[in-house]
Parts: sequence; structure tokens; C-alpha cells
Amino acid sequence: MTKQWVAPRAGGSEVFELVDVEVPAPGPGEVTVRVRAAGVNPADAKHTRTGDPRDFPVPIGYEVAGVVSAVGPDTTIASGPVAPGDEVLAFRVHGGWTEEITLPARDVFAKPAGLGFAEAANLLLAGTTAADLIRVTAVGDGDTVLVHGASGAVGVSLLQQLRSLGARVIGTASAANADTVRRFGGEWVAYGDGLEARVRDRAPDGVDVALDCVGSDEAVDVSLAVVADRARIATIAAFGRAQDAGITAIGGTQPESAAFRDAVRQRLVDLAGSAALVVPVARTFPLTEARAALELLESGHPGGKIALLP
Repeated sequence: MTKQWVAPRAGGSEVFELVDVEVPAPGPGEVTVRVRAAGVNPADAKHTRTGDPRDFPVPIGYEVAGVVSAVGPDTTIASGPVAPGDEVLAFRVHGGWTEEITLPARDVFAKPAGLGFAEAANLLLAGTTAADLIRVTAVGDGDTVLVHGASGAVGVSLLQQLRSLGARVIGTASAANADTVRRFGGEWVAYGDGLEARVRDRAPDGVDVALDCVGSDEAVDVSLAVVADRARIATIAAFGRAQDAGITAIGGTQPESAAFRDAVRQRLVDLAGSAALVVPVARTFPLTEARAALELLESGHPGGKIALLP
């Protein structure tokens, strides 16, 4: 038996319960992982707020890092051969807020030696989302890109991935987070009244692409004002505005996005292994304090990623 957080019914973190569950032995194409860190993401609570009562309880947590404790017959993981004792990370996981979990081997990757467990457990959800935004807007070398919410988890991954492509990045954030934007290669501008003018001052020759990680009317309005081609504006948050404005909204459940995000995982692991993609971790919590971890995340000021440590 192992401890695992579940949502027994629809609701946010207030309904979550830490329960005992059985860990099945891995079959062909599966591995069991002793979790050393579990990522904490807004989606963890968002995706349990509604749903068919028949689908509950729902296990919580989409990404983990840990040590392989058992391997199913004739099984290799996504990155190659595997054996008990190997350090790995995994995404897309269902029920990662746990002590031990049996997973499809196709979602498990060798953890780079220089990447800590807390960082590894927070790499791929934000990283694949960022990569998907880049894909749908076809960002390339020499593009000037406006990133709304550049100091958040997806924004920080975007800054680094865009830099590796040779793009110039202007990133919006509060003054308190200006150094984060600069640290990861962006040119900071403050959001709020006058944002459009500040962006135009930074980029008098124009902005080629806008990527929205916030979903505010300001982010959408400024993007529409400064980017000529609406096909090169994308959001992960403003779904209603996107439909009205004729811009692209993406989500991990969309078939094309899901397939791309799965396919890009190894490339992101390799980038992290070479230190070309950094995951800033602000704080860790014991597994038993998962609700407190989510409260910090939902405050909007975590200062980096958060991990649960069983």
C-alpha cells in the first residue's frame, strides 16, 4: 500500500484526501517508480473542479521524478533500457502525488544526472506547453516575440526555449519579477496601463509573435494591437477571447497538441540535461502538506516551481 492524494468528488484542493492505495506490480510495458518529488501545477486542482460524479475519485498529479523500483517483463522506457535503481522522470502521469506509482513505460524518461528530483518533477508540463505555443506560431530565428506572464512557469520555459531559437523576447511581468525575466533572457516590461506603448517603445520595428500565458483582456488586446498576423498570436488561457478574436488557443487535451507535447518530451529532457533549460524551484513541501503547496501556488506569488517530497 502507498499514500496517494485523490479528489473523491468534484472540487478544488479543499476536497482532496490522502488515502491508502495499492500499487500494482508492473506488467509488460510498465515500470514502478518510488517517487522522490512530484510537481505541483495549476492544472492539478483545475481539472477536478467539475466532472461526472461517476469518474471520481480522481488521483492527483501529472508529473513525477523518482527511482525505479520494479520493471515489467520485456520493458524499456521512452529513453531506452531501464533497470531497478535508475533515476527517472515521468509525464503524463495520473496520480503523481503519491509515494509509489506504476506507470506506462512510454511516459518515463531517464533523469539527467545533473537535474535534481524537484526540478525534474516540474520540467515537462510547463516545458511542453511552452514548446506547443512556439509550434503553433512558427517562431524562428530573428523573430521578436512578446510573452505575457513571462515570469511564470510556462513563461520562464518560453524565455529559454525562444532564446535557443534565436528569437528576441519581450516579457511582461510585475516589477517584483523583472529580474526573473532578465535572468532567463527576456527584456522586461511592466504590465498594466500603458503596456502597448511600452511594448512599442521596446520594439519600434514591430512584434512578430505574441504568446499569452495570462489570459487577461489586457494581454489579448495588446497582442492584437502590436502583432499584424493573428495566426501568430496564441494563448493557453483566454479561450473565450481567442474564439472571438480569431487567434489560436491551445490545451493539452487537444489531439494535435497532445501528440506534439508527447513527442517533444525527450528533446526537453535533453535540454535540461545540458543546462540549456533550467527549472527554478521556489519551495518544496512534504507530501502530507499538498494543500498548503497548492495554496501557495494559487496565491499567484510562488516565486518559482513547487514540489512535493514523499
